[in-house]
Amino acid sequence: MRDGIAVAPDLEGARLPRATAVVDARVALVSGVAVGLGLAAGFLAEGLVRLIALVTNLAFFHRLSTEFASPAGNHLGWALLPVPVAGGLLVGLMARYGSKAIRGHGIPEAMEQVLLNGSRIPARVTFLKPLSAAIAIGTGGPFGAEGPIIATGGALGSMVGQRLPMPAMERKTLLAAGAAAGMAATFGSPVAAVLLAVELLLFELRPRSVIPVALAAVTATGVRFALHGIRPIFPMVPLAPPNGLQLCVYIAVGALAGLASVGVTRALYVIEDGFERLPIHWMWWPALGGLVVGIAGMVAPRTLGVGYDNIEAILAGSLATKALLALCLAKFISWATALGSGTSGGTLAPLFTIGGALGALLGTLAAAVLPHAGVDPRMCALVGMAAIFAGAARCMLTSAVFAFEITLQPMGLMPLLGGCAAAYLLSALVMRHGIMTERLARRGVRVPAEYPADHLDQLLVRDHATRQVAAFGAGETVAAARRWLAEGHPGASHQGFPLVDAAGRPVGLIMGRDLLDPDLDPGQPLGKLVKRPVALAREDTSLREAADHMVREGVGRLPVVAPDGHLVGILTRSDLLDAHAQRLGDE
Repeated sequence: MRDGIAVAPDLEGARLPRATAVVDARVALVSGVAVGLGLAAGFLAEGLVRLIALVTNLAFFHRLSTEFASPAGNHLGWALLPVPVAGGLLVGLMARYGSKAIRGHGIPEAMEQVLLNGSRIPARVTFLKPLSAAIAIGTGGPFGAEGPIIATGGALGSMVGQRLPMPAMERKTLLAAGAAAGMAATFGSPVAAVLLAVELLLFELRPRSVIPVALAAVTATGVRFALHGIRPIFPMVPLAPPNGLQLCVYIAVGALAGLASVGVTRALYVIEDGFERLPIHWMWWPALGGLVVGIAGMVAPRTLGVGYDNIEAILAGSLATKALLALCLAKFISWATALGSGTSGGTLAPLFTIGGALGALLGTLAAAVLPHAGVDPRMCALVGMAAIFAGAARCMLTSAVFAFEITLQPMGLMPLLGGCAAAYLLSALVMRHGIMTERLARRGVRVPAEYPADHLDQLLVRDHATRQVAAFGAGETVAAARRWLAEGHPGASHQGFPLVDAAGRPVGLIMGRDLLDPDLDPGQPLGKLVKRPVALAREDTSLREAADHMVREGVGRLPVVAPDGHLVGILTRSDLLDAHAQRLGDE
C-alpha cells in the first residue's frame, strides 16, 4: 500500500503520483491557527474602532474619549480646515518613513502580495496600517474602518504564516483568514467575509482553504457578538416582498448603479493620475487630499469620518432628496480625492454611502413616475449601495450577501442578487478592470477573474495515454536498440522508451538521444543505464496528478501501468495539451 492505494509488489521502488485528498491533517493545523487569528482580529477590529473614536474626539472635540462621535457635529468653523490636512501629513510621513504599503485601501496591496510575493506582507504593516487609518479617518477622512481592518487582519495572518513553517499556499490561506476575520469582526458578516476572501484574495474555491477562512470569520463574528450583542449593523424597518414590477425596478436600479461604479472607478484613477503628475514628493499628497476633505466637510459636514450614520439614515429613508443629492456628490468628491492622494482608508463604506444615496434618489424618482407600483425607495437604497460595490469591486456574491447580513432583511435578498448581477454585468462589459485590480493591471500584474474547476483533474490517464507504446526489454543490448531505431519501426521516432522486465513491468525509462551516445558500450544491457527509480502513472490517476508528478520528477513522459503493474501505455506532455481540446470545444 502507498497513500492508501494498492501497489503491485514489483513496483514498490517506482515513483508514483501522490494521491490527492480534499482535506488532511495540515488543514486541521491551519484551521486551528485560523481560529486564533479570528480571536485576535475580533479584538483588533474593536481596538481600531476605539482608536478612530479617540482620534476623532481629540481632533474635533478636544476631549479624551473612545466613545464614537460623528465629526459632523463639530463646532470648529474655519478651524476645521487644518484638521484633515494635519492628518494627511502624518499619514504621508508614516508612509514615507514607515512603509509605503499603508497607502490606499489595502486590498489591492494584499492581492499583489498573494500573486507575486508568496503572501508575504511586512510585519510593520500590521501595526502601521491601523494606526495610519485611525489618524486619516479620525481627522475627518471620508473612509470606513473595514478596509484598514481587512488589510490589517491580512497582514497579521501573513505575519503568522511567515513565522510558522508552512508553504505559500497555507500562508495565503492565513492571509485570507485574517482579512475575512477583520471584515466579519467589523460588521458581523461571516458569510460575506468568506465570499470576499474567495473573490478577492484566495482566487480559488477549495475546502482546504475555505474551511480555515470560514472558521476564522465565525470566530471573529463571535467576538463581535460577545462585545456588542447580536443585532444588525444597519437596522431597517421590515421590507415587503417585491412583486414582479417592483423587482424589475430594483434590478434596473442595480444596473444604473453598476454604470455609476464605472464612472466612480475611472474618476478615482484620473485623480490618482493627476497626483502622479504633481511636481512634489508623494509624501505631501495626502495633505493636499486632506485640504479637499476639509473644504467638503465645511460645505457638507456629513462627508466627514466613517459615515455609518449616513448609511443608516439613507436606509431608513430619513434624508430628503436635496440632502441625498448633496451627500452623494460631496462624499464622492471628498473620498475620491482623498483616496487618490494615497492616504490610508477603505472603499466599502464610502461606496455604500454613494450607492445608497443614488439608489434612494432613483427609488424616489421611480415612485413618482410609477405611483401605483409601490416602489420602496429604501429597497432601492439597499440595492444601490450593494450594486455599486459589486460593479466597482467585481464581487457580486459578496456584495449581495453582505447587504443582507448587515441589515438582516430577508425580503431584500432577491432584489439584491438581481441588482448586483446586473451591476456586475454592465460594469464588466464597459470596463475591463475593477477598482481593486486596475492599479495592479497598470503594474503588469494579471489578476485571476474566474475560478473554474481544474479540467485536468476531471480526466483520467487511461483515456488519454498513448496505447501503442514502443518499449525495450531491460536485458536488450544498446546495439540491438540502435538497430531497431535505424530500421524505422513504428514508434522509433519517439523521444523516450520504457524499459520492461521479463514480466512486462516497467523498470526504467531511456531517452533516444542517450542510445546514440558514442561512448556507450554497444554490448551493455539497457537496464544498466537506468540511474533512478522509474516515474510511473496508474490508469486511474487523474491528468492533474500526472502533470504534477511530471513536474516533481522533472520528466516529460510517464509509463502507464495497469493495477497488476504491467505496462499498458505512455503519457506525454503532448497528451496533456491534447486533453484541453475538449475544454476548448465545450467553451
